[in-house]
Amino acid sequence: EEQNGTDSAKAPKVNCEERNTTGIDRFTLQILNVSQARGSPAHCPVLDLMEFLNPNSSDCTLVLFYTPWCRFSASLAPHFNSLPRAFPTLRFLALDASQHSSLSTRFGTVAVPNILLFQGAKPMARFNHTDRTLETLKDFIFNQTGIEAQGDVAVTEEDWEGPLPSVLTKGIDWLLLFSVLFLAGFVMYATVRTESIRWLIPGQEHEHQE
Repeated sequence: EEQNGTDSAKAPKVNCEERNTTGIDRFTLQILNVSQARGSPAHCPVLDLMEFLNPNSSDCTLVLFYTPWCRFSASLAPHFNSLPRAFPTLRFLALDASQHSSLSTRFGTVAVPNILLFQGAKPMARFNHTDRTLETLKDFIFNQTGIEAQGDVAVTEEDWEGPLPSVLTKGIDWLLLFSVLFLAGFVMYATVRTESIRWLIPGQEHEHQE
């Protein structure tokens, strides 16, 4: 997996198979949530994503990991909603990272929003630009795939309404909470470990008395 900013001047790295858009009137992204998963409630979300990505194909999908209570996800939403119109031959997917913890772990999503470019079922590049706008997203896709965006696409009022929500909802950022707890646990472990080693070294127990 390669990590490249939108300022890269290198040749395109991903040779995407562009889909046939004949007969498609509306270009929009798909949101994959647990409530939308096929089959029983116990159906594994990983399988749903893998089926959507199709490992046997070479088409490309831009996948956004977000949470509805993250203000950065909300501010990105209208820009990401407009991308399918800018790149009609590519596919776009968004999923709630809090509902897909196994996917977040699998693809190294420790913070949201997180955007990955997939070819088939393989992650090829990660968007790591701090300025998340339609223009920087278009530059990222062009730099990675060589596919040019439609020139007349802009963020509209409809993009602010959905399908990806741009209004915050109340909730707990479990990814952030997990990260903080993990960091706190690591610091405590390192502290205890250091103290144990110090008392095992001869003469260290008398250091403060002298």
